[in-house]
Amino acid sequence: MDVKETRAVCRDAFAELASPACIHDPYPFMRWLREHDPVHRAASGLFLLSRHADIYWALKATGDAFRGPAPGELARYFPRAATSLSLNLLASTLAMKEPPTHTRLRRLISRDFTMREIDNLRPSIARIVAARLDAMVPALEREEAVDLHREFALALPMLVFAELFGMPQEDMFGLSAIIGAILEGLSPYASDPQLAAADAASAKVKAYFSDLMQRKRTDPRQDIVSMLVGAHGDDADMLSDAELISMLWGMLLGGFATTAATIDHAVLAMLTYPEQRHWLQGDAMGVEAFVEEVLRCNAPAMFSSIPRIAQRDIELGGVVIPKDADVRVLIAAGNRDPEAFADPDRFDPVRFYGTRPGMSTDGKIMLSFGHGIHFCLGAQLARVQLAESLPRIEARFPTLALAEQPTREPSAFLRTFHALPVRLHAHGEA
Repeated sequence: MDVKETRAVCRDAFAELASPACIHDPYPFMRWLREHDPVHRAASGLFLLSRHADIYWALKATGDAFRGPAPGELARYFPRAATSLSLNLLASTLAMKEPPTHTRLRRLISRDFTMREIDNLRPSIARIVAARLDAMVPALEREEAVDLHREFALALPMLVFAELFGMPQEDMFGLSAIIGAILEGLSPYASDPQLAAADAASAKVKAYFSDLMQRKRTDPRQDIVSMLVGAHGDDADMLSDAELISMLWGMLLGGFATTAATIDHAVLAMLTYPEQRHWLQGDAMGVEAFVEEVLRCNAPAMFSSIPRIAQRDIELGGVVIPKDADVRVLIAAGNRDPEAFADPDRFDPVRFYGTRPGMSTDGKIMLSFGHGIHFCLGAQLARVQLAESLPRIEARFPTLALAEQPTREPSAFLRTFHALPVRLHAHGEA
């Protein structure tokens, strides 16, 4: 679609987002969609919201105007769910549940997955960051290009999850290799072969977590899985094995690739906007502001993968969304809506300096972690990894530069990288 031409109708925004032009740069099309078709009905019947105000309202209204699909509706919204392990696991995750089930599950996971527990990981995360940067030094000092995506952005969340779950590092590297196949299979437009590949990968993840849970019951350690399977004398309610497996599966999928992508985008922002690197030089609030602006400018998940079902006819922007319609939100478009963020295509951390996480100085909400009852459970873990990484990269490699243009994975859903080659000096510098 040529966004230079004003067209009144886009037949399918999801298909357009998968086009090579949008993989390279989706934001011109998102701007067109937001301005000309903000309540878009795709060819499949799904609705897609692209204005910040509409997205914020829809996320906040989940549990009221919108709900997740009921178990008996899976076949309607996921026609292949009857034979797909991945779709059934997705349907059983926390993000698909509504109160009171959601309230119960979120309470049980939050009981152990607290901000204090995440902050207790900071020394381990700092150690992992230092080790990964150390590993990059020899090649960089030989003036070779290093793929920061593979050597750091992917490796860090892998190793942090291994620490969090109490897994051997080699096990985590094995699981991480198949996460991409699951994510692609969960796209609304996944082919049957993609879904079959996702199911095979999900079966391996499920079997691994089932075995891990048994090991933690026998030999508990100081990790999240041991705590989740352990006894709580003050609480008779426990997660069932099936609930815990779907929870771990969802945490792995939701927090690994997205964190890696955000690390890549953060480093790319450092290299693209060197005048903004001062935010990473000693001031904790400055680091936080830089991280929030990275998350706003480049949301790792372009749109919501979870169906939100309209509980009644809803009118937005002159368009009626009928009751029982499947509604998704285009998070990346909302984050660049000029009605919410002035000059939204400009990278400017000052808009988040000195505020609480996720809120701009104008009181607008950055949408990358969602909002409302389904706010991302792993938001703090992602923020800590970025906050521990970026100042150390800046201090360790102040002359870091792109070795060549980064390449991206051909995914409409996740704005992820295939490679991010860097070197210690730009070409031609001593």
